[in-house]
Amino acid sequence: MSVADTFSRTLRLEGYEVWSALSADEGLTLAQTHRPQAVILDLRMPLTSGLQFLRAIRAIPGLTNTPVAIVTGDYYLDDAQADEIHALGAELRYKPLWLEELVTLARDLLATPVRD
Repeated sequence: MSVADTFSRTLRLEGYEVWSALSADEGLTLAQTHRPQAVILDLRMPLTSGLQFLRAIRAIPGLTNTPVAIVTGDYYLDDAQADEIHALGAELRYKPLWLEELVTLARDLLATPVRD
């Protein structure tokens, strides 16, 4: 079972409705279709980066202020990337992200007021 599968399963067991994507394109399609209340994604994604995904989701009407958290194992993240992630209104979390932390993160993201 992949980390994404484990995260999805954990959140479902906690009662959350979860859509999981294996690529940024698939994730953007799901976001446009389902209009999620929050998004948790990895910085490293196939074919694109989580930062590019964040830029794209911020350009979609109705999702410009959706709470987003980007998870990364890159402890030497470029300051410019980290600054842009924060400027685009996303949280940055570092791996390992324990399952209890994931549940707390989801709860906190959903408690964030959205101004769209």
